[in-house]
Amino acid sequence: MTVTFAIVGRPNVGKSTLFNRLIGRQHAIVDDQPGVTRDRREGQGYLASLAFAVIDTAGLEEADDGSLEARMRRQTEMAIRDANITLMVVDAKAGVTPVDKFFASEIRKSGARVVLLANKCEGKAGAAGLSEAWALGLGEPVPISAAHGEGLVDLHDAMLAAAQAIGLGDVLTGDADDDSDDHLFTDADGLDEKLDADGNPIDVWQDEQVNQPMRIAIVGRPNMGKSTLINSLIDEDRLLTGPEAGITRDSIEVPFQWHGKPYKLVDTAGMRRRARIADKVEKLMVDDALRAVQYAHLCVLLIDANEEIHKQDLTIARLIEDEGRAIVIGANKWDAVRDKQAASGQISDRLQTSLAQLRGVPVVQMSGLHKKGLSKLLDAADEMYSIWNTRISTGRLNRWLDTMLEAHPPPLVEGRRLRIRYMTQIKTRPPTFALFVSRPADLPESYLRYLTSGLRADFGLRGVPIRMVMRKRENPFAPS
Repeated sequence: MTVTFAIVGRPNVGKSTLFNRLIGRQHAIVDDQPGVTRDRREGQGYLASLAFAVIDTAGLEEADDGSLEARMRRQTEMAIRDANITLMVVDAKAGVTPVDKFFASEIRKSGARVVLLANKCEGKAGAAGLSEAWALGLGEPVPISAAHGEGLVDLHDAMLAAAQAIGLGDVLTGDADDDSDDHLFTDADGLDEKLDADGNPIDVWQDEQVNQPMRIAIVGRPNMGKSTLINSLIDEDRLLTGPEAGITRDSIEVPFQWHGKPYKLVDTAGMRRRARIADKVEKLMVDDALRAVQYAHLCVLLIDANEEIHKQDLTIARLIEDEGRAIVIGANKWDAVRDKQAASGQISDRLQTSLAQLRGVPVVQMSGLHKKGLSKLLDAADEMYSIWNTRISTGRLNRWLDTMLEAHPPPLVEGRRLRIRYMTQIKTRPPTFALFVSRPADLPESYLRYLTSGLRADFGLRGVPIRMVMRKRENPFAPS
Protein backbone atom coordinates (compact mmCIF):
# COMPACT_ATOMS: atom_id res chain seq x y z
CA MET A 1 0.00 0.00 0.00
CA THR A 2 1.14 3.56 -0.72
CA VAL A 3 -0.03 6.88 0.71
CA THR A 4 -1.20 9.21 -2.08
CA PHE A 5 -1.02 13.02 -1.98
CA ALA A 6 -2.89 15.21 -4.51
CA ILE A 7 -1.45 18.69 -5.15
CA VAL A 8 -4.26 21.18 -5.88
CA GLY A 9 -4.77 24.93 -6.12
CA ARG A 10 -5.62 27.67 -8.55
CA PRO A 11 -3.46 28.14 -11.69
CA ASN A 12 0.16 29.31 -11.41
CA VAL A 13 0.68 28.83 -7.67
CA GLY A 14 3.57 26.41 -8.23
CA LYS A 15 1.91 22.98 -8.12
CA SER A 16 4.02 21.45 -10.90
CA THR A 17 7.21 22.93 -9.41
CA LEU A 18 6.35 21.23 -6.10
CA PHE A 19 5.54 17.99 -7.94
CA ASN A 20 8.95 18.03 -9.65
CA ARG A 21 10.63 18.81 -6.32
CA LEU A 22 8.96 15.84 -4.60
CA ILE A 23 9.72 13.30 -7.33
CA GLY A 24 13.28 14.58 -7.66
CA ARG A 25 13.36 15.43 -11.36
CA GLN A 26 11.95 17.73 -14.03
CA HIS A 27 8.94 15.65 -15.04
CA ALA A 28 6.00 18.04 -15.32
CA ILE A 29 6.16 21.00 -17.72
CA VAL A 30 6.66 24.25 -15.79
CA ASP A 31 6.19 27.77 -17.14
CA ASP A 32 5.12 31.20 -15.87
CA GLN A 33 2.10 31.02 -18.16
CA PRO A 34 -0.94 29.97 -16.04
CA GLY A 35 -2.86 26.80 -16.84
CA VAL A 36 0.05 24.80 -18.31
CA THR A 37 -0.97 21.58 -16.53
CA ARG A 38 -4.25 20.08 -17.73
CA ASP A 39 -4.27 16.36 -17.03
CA ARG A 40 -3.45 14.94 -13.64
CA ARG A 41 0.02 13.46 -13.55
CA GLU A 42 1.27 10.81 -11.12
CA GLY A 43 4.74 10.07 -9.81
CA GLN A 44 6.69 8.43 -6.99
CA GLY A 45 7.66 11.02 -4.39
CA TYR A 46 10.35 11.00 -1.72
CA LEU A 47 11.02 13.45 1.12
CA ALA A 48 13.70 12.39 3.60
CA SER A 49 12.38 9.12 5.09
CA LEU A 50 8.97 9.41 3.45
CA ALA A 51 7.95 7.52 0.28
CA PHE A 52 4.57 8.18 -1.33
CA ALA A 53 2.59 8.60 -4.53
CA VAL A 54 1.94 12.17 -5.64
CA ILE A 55 -0.52 13.59 -8.18
CA ASP A 56 -0.06 16.90 -10.00
CA THR A 57 -3.36 18.48 -11.08
CA ALA A 58 -4.73 21.25 -13.26
CA GLY A 59 -5.40 24.64 -11.71
CA LEU A 60 -8.80 24.93 -10.05
CA GLU A 61 -11.00 27.41 -11.89
CA GLU A 62 -14.66 28.32 -11.84
CA ALA A 63 -16.07 27.30 -15.23
CA ASP A 64 -19.28 26.41 -17.04
CA ASP A 65 -20.11 22.77 -17.68
CA GLY A 66 -18.84 21.52 -21.04
CA SER A 67 -15.89 23.91 -21.24
CA LEU A 68 -12.28 22.72 -21.25
CA GLU A 69 -11.75 24.34 -17.85
CA ALA A 70 -14.75 22.46 -16.42
CA ARG A 71 -13.36 19.15 -17.70
CA MET A 72 -9.98 20.01 -16.17
CA ARG A 73 -11.67 20.74 -12.86
CA ARG A 74 -13.42 17.35 -12.89
CA GLN A 75 -10.04 15.67 -13.37
CA THR A 76 -8.76 17.52 -10.28
CA GLU A 77 -11.84 16.51 -8.29
CA MET A 78 -11.16 12.88 -9.23
CA ALA A 79 -7.58 13.23 -7.99
CA ILE A 80 -8.80 14.59 -4.64
CA ARG A 81 -11.23 11.68 -4.37
CA ASP A 82 -8.54 9.10 -5.17
CA ALA A 83 -5.89 10.58 -2.85
CA ASN A 84 -5.51 9.94 0.87
CA ILE A 85 -4.39 13.51 1.58
CA THR A 86 -4.74 16.77 -0.36
CA LEU A 87 -1.94 19.35 -0.48
CA MET A 88 -3.66 22.67 -1.23
CA VAL A 89 -1.19 25.26 -2.51
CA VAL A 90 -1.67 29.04 -2.39
CA ASP A 91 0.64 31.76 -3.69
CA ALA A 92 1.87 33.64 -0.61
CA LYS A 93 3.36 36.41 -2.74
CA ALA A 94 0.04 37.14 -4.46
CA GLY A 95 -1.97 36.64 -1.28
CA VAL A 96 -5.22 34.75 -0.81
CA THR A 97 -7.69 35.39 -3.66
CA PRO A 98 -11.47 34.86 -3.88
CA VAL A 99 -10.76 31.78 -6.02
CA ASP A 100 -8.59 30.33 -3.23
CA LYS A 101 -11.41 30.93 -0.74
CA PHE A 102 -14.03 29.35 -2.98
CA PHE A 103 -12.08 26.17 -3.57
CA ALA A 104 -10.92 25.92 0.05
CA SER A 105 -14.61 25.90 0.95
CA GLU A 106 -15.30 23.20 -1.68
CA ILE A 107 -12.44 21.03 -0.38
CA ARG A 108 -13.67 21.39 3.21
CA LYS A 109 -17.12 20.23 2.11
CA SER A 110 -15.61 17.17 0.41
CA GLY A 111 -14.27 15.93 3.74
CA ALA A 112 -10.76 15.44 2.33
CA ARG A 113 -7.77 15.47 4.71
CA VAL A 114 -5.90 18.69 3.78
CA VAL A 115 -2.43 20.14 4.33
CA LEU A 116 -2.33 23.86 3.43
CA LEU A 117 0.90 25.04 1.76
CA ALA A 118 1.82 28.70 1.34
CA ASN A 119 4.23 28.60 -1.59
CA LYS A 120 6.73 31.25 -2.78
CA CYS A 121 7.66 32.17 0.80
CA GLU A 122 11.34 32.72 0.02
CA GLY A 123 12.62 35.84 1.76
CA LYS A 124 10.01 38.18 3.24
CA ALA A 125 7.85 38.51 0.14
CA GLY A 126 5.29 35.94 1.27
CA ALA A 127 4.84 37.03 4.90
CA ALA A 128 1.53 38.83 4.31
CA GLY A 129 0.07 36.01 2.22
CA LEU A 130 1.12 33.47 4.86
CA SER A 131 -0.92 35.33 7.46
CA GLU A 132 -3.91 35.59 5.12
CA ALA A 133 -3.88 31.82 4.51
CA TRP A 134 -5.12 31.20 8.06
CA ALA A 135 -8.49 32.61 6.97
CA LEU A 136 -9.07 29.64 4.61
CA GLY A 137 -10.01 27.46 7.57
CA LEU A 138 -7.71 24.60 6.59
CA GLY A 139 -5.44 24.75 9.62
CA GLU A 140 -1.94 26.14 9.97
CA PRO A 141 -0.35 27.00 6.62
CA VAL A 142 3.10 25.51 5.97
CA PRO A 143 5.50 28.09 4.44
CA ILE A 144 7.57 26.63 1.59
CA SER A 145 9.37 27.61 -1.58
CA ALA A 146 9.09 24.77 -4.08
CA ALA A 147 11.38 26.55 -6.55
CA HIS A 148 14.17 27.09 -4.01
CA GLY A 149 13.69 23.97 -1.88
CA GLU A 150 12.92 25.92 1.30
CA GLY A 151 10.59 24.72 4.07
CA LEU A 152 10.92 21.03 3.19
CA VAL A 153 11.51 20.01 6.82
CA ASP A 154 8.21 21.62 7.83
CA LEU A 155 6.53 20.03 4.81
CA HIS A 156 7.89 16.62 5.85
CA ASP A 157 6.49 17.00 9.37
CA ALA A 158 3.10 18.20 8.12
CA MET A 159 2.74 15.31 5.64
CA LEU A 160 3.72 12.76 8.28
CA ALA A 161 1.29 14.25 10.84
CA ALA A 162 -1.55 14.13 8.30
CA ALA A 163 -0.79 10.49 7.49
CA GLN A 164 -0.59 9.56 11.17
CA ALA A 165 -3.96 11.22 11.78
CA ILE A 166 -5.62 8.74 9.38
CA GLY A 167 -3.60 5.76 10.53
CA LEU A 168 -1.14 5.65 7.61
CA GLY A 169 2.01 6.95 9.29
CA ASP A 170 3.75 3.56 9.18
CA VAL A 171 2.92 3.18 5.48
CA LEU A 172 4.35 6.62 4.69
CA THR A 173 7.63 5.93 6.50
CA GLY A 174 8.00 2.44 5.01
CA ASP A 175 7.57 0.58 8.30
CA ALA A 176 4.58 -1.39 7.00
CA ASP A 177 4.93 -4.50 4.83
CA ASP A 178 5.59 -3.48 1.23
CA ASP A 179 4.41 -5.71 -1.59
CA SER A 180 4.42 -3.03 -4.27
CA ASP A 181 5.76 -3.39 -7.81
CA ASP A 182 7.68 -0.11 -7.85
CA HIS A 183 10.84 -1.56 -9.38
CA LEU A 184 9.57 -3.53 -12.34
CA PHE A 185 11.17 -1.28 -14.95
CA THR A 186 14.63 -1.50 -16.43
CA ASP A 187 16.45 0.71 -18.90
CA ALA A 188 14.34 1.44 -21.97
CA ASP A 189 17.18 0.50 -24.30
CA GLY A 190 17.23 -3.02 -22.92
CA LEU A 191 20.18 -5.02 -21.69
CA ASP A 192 23.71 -4.50 -22.93
CA GLU A 193 25.33 -7.60 -24.43
CA LYS A 194 26.92 -10.17 -22.15
CA LEU A 195 29.82 -12.10 -23.70
CA ASP A 196 31.38 -15.46 -22.96
CA ALA A 197 35.13 -16.11 -22.86
CA ASP A 198 35.27 -16.25 -26.67
CA GLY A 199 33.45 -12.95 -27.10
CA ASN A 200 30.10 -14.47 -28.14
CA PRO A 201 26.81 -13.16 -26.72
CA ILE A 202 25.19 -15.13 -23.91
CA ASP A 203 21.41 -15.53 -24.23
CA VAL A 204 20.45 -14.51 -20.67
CA TRP A 205 18.26 -11.56 -21.55
CA GLN A 206 14.97 -13.46 -21.43
CA ASP A 207 15.34 -14.42 -17.76
CA GLU A 208 16.34 -10.89 -16.77
CA GLN A 209 13.28 -9.28 -18.42
CA VAL A 210 10.62 -11.46 -16.78
CA ASN A 211 7.66 -9.41 -15.51
CA GLN A 212 8.84 -6.19 -17.14
CA PRO A 213 5.72 -4.34 -18.35
CA MET A 214 5.79 -3.17 -21.93
CA ARG A 215 5.99 0.62 -22.05
CA ILE A 216 3.80 1.89 -24.91
CA ALA A 217 3.90 5.54 -26.00
CA ILE A 218 0.85 6.71 -27.96
CA VAL A 219 2.12 9.33 -30.42
CA GLY A 220 0.93 11.29 -33.42
CA ARG A 221 -0.10 14.69 -34.70
CA PRO A 222 -2.52 16.83 -32.65
CA ASN A 223 -6.16 15.69 -32.46
CA MET A 224 -5.49 12.10 -33.61
CA GLY A 225 -7.39 10.61 -30.64
CA LYS A 226 -4.44 9.57 -28.45
CA SER A 227 -6.06 10.36 -25.09
CA THR A 228 -9.38 8.89 -26.21
CA LEU A 229 -7.63 5.64 -27.14
CA ILE A 230 -6.06 5.31 -23.68
CA ASN A 231 -9.36 6.08 -21.96
CA SER A 232 -11.01 3.34 -24.04
CA LEU A 233 -8.27 0.84 -23.23
CA ILE A 234 -8.49 1.40 -19.47
CA ASP A 235 -12.29 1.91 -19.62
CA GLU A 236 -12.08 5.10 -17.57
CA ASP A 237 -12.12 8.86 -18.23
CA ARG A 238 -8.57 9.12 -16.91
CA LEU A 239 -7.31 11.62 -19.48
CA LEU A 240 -8.74 14.92 -20.57
CA THR A 241 -10.36 14.73 -24.02
CA GLY A 242 -12.44 16.98 -26.24
CA PRO A 243 -12.80 18.49 -29.71
CA GLU A 244 -10.07 21.07 -29.10
CA ALA A 245 -6.70 20.25 -30.66
CA GLY A 246 -3.68 20.17 -28.37
CA ILE A 247 -5.44 19.43 -25.06
CA THR A 248 -2.68 17.08 -23.85
CA ARG A 249 0.48 18.87 -22.76
CA ASP A 250 2.43 16.64 -20.39
CA SER A 251 3.27 13.02 -21.16
CA ILE A 252 1.03 11.07 -18.79
CA GLU A 253 1.82 7.50 -17.69
CA VAL A 254 -1.07 5.15 -16.97
CA PRO A 255 -0.66 1.57 -15.69
CA PHE A 256 -2.87 -0.92 -17.50
CA GLN A 257 -3.55 -4.65 -17.64
CA TRP A 258 -4.86 -6.63 -20.60
CA HIS A 259 -5.76 -10.29 -20.06
CA GLY A 260 -3.68 -10.29 -16.90
CA LYS A 261 -0.58 -8.85 -18.59
CA PRO A 262 0.83 -5.52 -17.31
CA TYR A 263 1.51 -2.57 -19.60
CA LYS A 264 2.45 1.07 -19.10
CA LEU A 265 0.60 3.44 -21.45
CA VAL A 266 2.06 6.90 -22.07
CA ASP A 267 -0.13 9.64 -23.52
CA THR A 268 1.79 12.37 -25.34
CA ALA A 269 1.19 15.81 -26.79
CA GLY A 270 0.55 16.10 -30.50
CA MET A 271 3.71 16.63 -32.54
CA ARG A 272 3.73 19.37 -35.14
CA ARG A 273 6.60 20.45 -37.36
CA ARG A 274 9.14 22.37 -35.29
CA ALA A 275 9.19 25.16 -37.86
CA ARG A 276 5.52 25.85 -37.10
CA ILE A 277 5.96 25.99 -33.33
CA ALA A 278 6.40 29.49 -31.92
CA ASP A 279 4.88 29.08 -28.45
CA LYS A 280 7.36 28.23 -25.68
CA VAL A 281 4.96 25.87 -23.92
CA GLU A 282 4.30 23.93 -27.13
CA LYS A 283 8.05 23.48 -27.61
CA LEU A 284 8.23 22.04 -24.09
CA MET A 285 5.28 19.78 -24.91
CA VAL A 286 6.98 18.38 -28.01
CA ASP A 287 10.26 17.89 -26.13
CA ASP A 288 8.32 15.96 -23.48
CA ALA A 289 6.73 13.79 -26.18
CA LEU A 290 10.18 13.10 -27.68
CA ARG A 291 11.43 11.96 -24.28
CA ALA A 292 8.42 9.63 -24.03
CA VAL A 293 9.48 8.04 -27.34
CA GLN A 294 13.07 7.65 -26.12
CA TYR A 295 11.96 5.81 -22.96
CA ALA A 296 9.26 3.70 -24.61
CA HIS A 297 9.63 0.08 -25.65
CA LEU A 298 7.03 0.44 -28.41
CA CYS A 299 5.23 3.38 -30.00
CA VAL A 300 1.70 3.30 -31.37
CA LEU A 301 1.59 5.95 -34.11
CA LEU A 302 -1.98 7.10 -34.62
CA ILE A 303 -2.98 8.40 -38.03
CA ASP A 304 -6.36 9.61 -39.26
CA ALA A 305 -7.72 6.92 -41.58
CA ASN A 306 -9.98 9.51 -43.23
CA GLU A 307 -7.00 11.45 -44.56
CA GLU A 308 -4.00 10.61 -46.69
CA ILE A 309 -0.91 9.84 -44.66
CA HIS A 310 0.52 13.22 -43.73
CA LYS A 311 4.19 14.11 -44.19
CA GLN A 312 4.38 14.74 -40.45
CA ASP A 313 3.10 11.18 -39.80
CA LEU A 314 6.08 9.83 -41.74
CA THR A 315 8.45 12.21 -39.94
CA ILE A 316 7.24 10.86 -36.57
CA ALA A 317 7.62 7.27 -37.82
CA ARG A 318 11.22 7.98 -38.89
CA LEU A 319 11.90 9.56 -35.50
CA ILE A 320 10.67 6.37 -33.79
CA GLU A 321 12.92 4.31 -36.10
CA ASP A 322 15.89 6.57 -35.36
CA GLU A 323 15.34 6.01 -31.62
CA GLY A 324 15.28 2.25 -32.20
CA ARG A 325 11.77 1.73 -30.82
CA ALA A 326 9.30 -0.89 -32.02
CA ILE A 327 6.25 0.56 -33.80
CA VAL A 328 2.64 -0.21 -34.62
CA ILE A 329 0.54 2.12 -36.78
CA GLY A 330 -3.06 2.63 -35.67
CA ALA A 331 -5.38 3.76 -38.50
CA ASN A 332 -7.78 5.54 -36.16
CA LYS A 333 -11.36 6.69 -36.86
CA TRP A 334 -11.74 3.72 -39.21
CA ASP A 335 -15.49 3.58 -38.48
CA ALA A 336 -15.90 6.88 -40.35
CA VAL A 337 -14.08 5.71 -43.52
CA ARG A 338 -16.48 5.31 -46.46
CA ASP A 339 -14.32 3.44 -48.98
CA LYS A 340 -12.36 1.14 -46.69
CA GLN A 341 -10.64 -0.80 -49.48
CA ALA A 342 -9.32 2.35 -51.12
CA ALA A 343 -8.18 3.78 -47.76
CA SER A 344 -6.37 0.55 -46.89
CA GLY A 345 -4.59 0.51 -50.25
CA GLN A 346 -3.60 4.13 -49.98
CA ILE A 347 -2.03 3.60 -46.53
CA SER A 348 -0.18 0.48 -47.70
CA ASP A 349 1.16 2.14 -50.86
CA ARG A 350 2.40 5.23 -49.01
CA LEU A 351 4.20 3.16 -46.39
CA GLN A 352 5.84 0.99 -49.07
CA THR A 353 7.24 4.01 -50.91
CA SER A 354 8.03 6.35 -47.99
CA LEU A 355 8.87 4.06 -45.07
CA ALA A 356 10.91 1.27 -46.62
CA GLN A 357 13.25 1.07 -43.61
CA LEU A 358 10.32 -0.30 -41.57
CA ARG A 359 8.99 -2.66 -44.20
CA GLY A 360 6.32 -4.93 -42.75
CA VAL A 361 5.21 -2.61 -39.93
CA PRO A 362 1.64 -3.61 -38.95
CA VAL A 363 -1.27 -1.25 -39.64
CA VAL A 364 -4.30 -1.84 -37.40
CA GLN A 365 -7.68 -0.50 -38.48
CA MET A 366 -9.36 0.77 -35.33
CA SER A 367 -11.55 3.31 -33.58
CA GLY A 368 -10.49 4.50 -30.15
CA LEU A 369 -13.77 6.36 -29.61
CA HIS A 370 -15.96 3.32 -30.36
CA LYS A 371 -13.52 0.76 -28.87
CA LYS A 372 -13.12 -1.12 -32.16
CA GLY A 373 -9.94 -3.02 -33.02
CA LEU A 374 -8.33 -2.57 -29.59
CA SER A 375 -7.59 -6.29 -29.17
CA LYS A 376 -5.91 -6.36 -32.59
CA LEU A 377 -3.89 -3.29 -31.65
CA LEU A 378 -2.53 -4.90 -28.49
CA ASP A 379 -1.94 -8.22 -30.24
CA ALA A 380 0.13 -6.38 -32.84
CA ALA A 381 2.02 -4.56 -30.06
CA ASP A 382 2.84 -7.87 -28.35
CA GLU A 383 4.05 -9.36 -31.62
CA MET A 384 6.26 -6.39 -32.50
CA TYR A 385 7.64 -6.27 -28.95
CA SER A 386 8.63 -9.93 -29.30
CA ILE A 387 10.34 -9.27 -32.64
CA TRP A 388 12.10 -6.24 -31.14
CA ASN A 389 13.54 -8.57 -28.48
CA THR A 390 14.68 -11.23 -30.97
CA ARG A 391 18.02 -12.92 -30.29
CA ILE A 392 19.70 -14.94 -33.08
CA SER A 393 22.56 -17.28 -32.23
CA THR A 394 25.96 -16.59 -33.73
CA GLY A 395 26.04 -20.00 -35.41
CA ARG A 396 22.76 -19.42 -37.26
CA LEU A 397 23.84 -15.94 -38.29
CA ASN A 398 27.11 -17.07 -39.81
CA ARG A 399 25.55 -19.99 -41.69
CA TRP A 400 23.06 -17.48 -43.08
CA LEU A 401 25.86 -15.01 -43.86
CA ASP A 402 27.77 -17.64 -45.88
CA THR A 403 24.67 -18.18 -48.03
CA MET A 404 24.20 -14.43 -48.58
CA LEU A 405 27.87 -13.92 -49.48
CA GLU A 406 27.77 -16.80 -51.93
CA ALA A 407 24.64 -15.46 -53.63
CA HIS A 408 25.99 -11.89 -53.90
CA PRO A 409 29.66 -11.40 -52.95
CA PRO A 410 30.76 -8.00 -51.61
CA PRO A 411 32.09 -5.59 -54.27
CA LEU A 412 35.69 -5.04 -55.37
CA VAL A 413 37.56 -2.02 -54.01
CA GLU A 414 40.84 -1.03 -55.70
CA GLY A 415 40.97 -4.43 -57.37
CA ARG A 416 40.50 -6.40 -54.15
CA ARG A 417 37.25 -7.92 -52.92
CA LEU A 418 35.98 -6.81 -49.54
CA ARG A 419 35.81 -9.64 -47.06
CA ILE A 420 33.13 -10.09 -44.39
CA ARG A 421 34.68 -12.60 -42.01
CA TYR A 422 32.18 -12.88 -39.21
CA MET A 423 28.82 -11.68 -37.89
CA THR A 424 27.26 -11.67 -34.40
CA GLN A 425 24.32 -10.06 -32.67
CA ILE A 426 25.53 -7.67 -29.97
CA LYS A 427 22.23 -6.29 -28.72
CA THR A 428 18.46 -6.62 -28.77
CA ARG A 429 15.89 -3.83 -28.51
CA PRO A 430 16.41 -3.18 -31.44
CA PRO A 431 18.26 -6.13 -33.02
CA THR A 432 21.82 -4.92 -33.54
CA PHE A 433 24.51 -6.84 -35.42
CA ALA A 434 28.29 -6.49 -35.74
CA LEU A 435 29.96 -7.27 -39.06
CA PHE A 436 33.70 -7.90 -39.06
CA VAL A 437 34.87 -6.49 -42.40
CA SER A 438 38.32 -6.19 -43.93
CA ARG A 439 37.74 -2.53 -44.84
CA PRO A 440 34.61 -1.31 -42.99
CA ALA A 441 34.65 2.20 -44.42
CA ASP A 442 34.47 0.86 -47.99
CA LEU A 443 31.44 -1.42 -47.56
CA PRO A 444 28.68 0.39 -49.51
CA GLU A 445 25.26 1.22 -48.04
CA SER A 446 23.62 -0.76 -50.84
CA TYR A 447 25.29 -3.96 -49.61
CA LEU A 448 24.18 -3.25 -46.01
CA ARG A 449 20.62 -2.82 -47.30
CA TYR A 450 20.94 -6.18 -49.04
CA LEU A 451 21.96 -7.85 -45.78
CA THR A 452 19.29 -6.02 -43.78
CA SER A 453 16.55 -7.08 -46.21
CA GLY A 454 17.79 -10.65 -45.96
CA LEU A 455 17.66 -10.55 -42.16
CA ARG A 456 14.07 -9.28 -42.26
CA ALA A 457 12.97 -11.96 -44.69
CA ASP A 458 14.84 -14.96 -43.29
CA PHE A 459 14.54 -14.29 -39.54
CA GLY A 460 11.12 -12.63 -39.42
CA LEU A 461 12.42 -9.22 -38.33
CA ARG A 462 9.63 -7.32 -40.07
CA GLY A 463 8.72 -3.79 -39.13
CA VAL A 464 11.43 -3.16 -36.51
CA PRO A 465 14.61 -1.09 -36.77
CA ILE A 466 17.76 -3.11 -37.52
CA ARG A 467 21.21 -1.77 -36.71
CA MET A 468 24.46 -2.80 -38.43
CA VAL A 469 27.81 -1.96 -36.80
CA MET A 470 31.02 -2.26 -38.84
CA ARG A 471 34.09 -3.58 -37.06
CA LYS A 472 37.58 -4.39 -38.24
CA ARG A 473 39.36 -7.29 -36.59
CA GLU A 474 42.94 -6.29 -35.87
CA ASN A 475 45.76 -8.40 -37.38
CA PRO A 476 47.63 -9.96 -34.40
CA PHE A 477 50.77 -10.33 -36.53
CA ALA A 478 50.89 -6.69 -37.64
CA PRO A 479 53.84 -4.68 -36.20
CA SER A 480 52.82 -2.36 -33.34
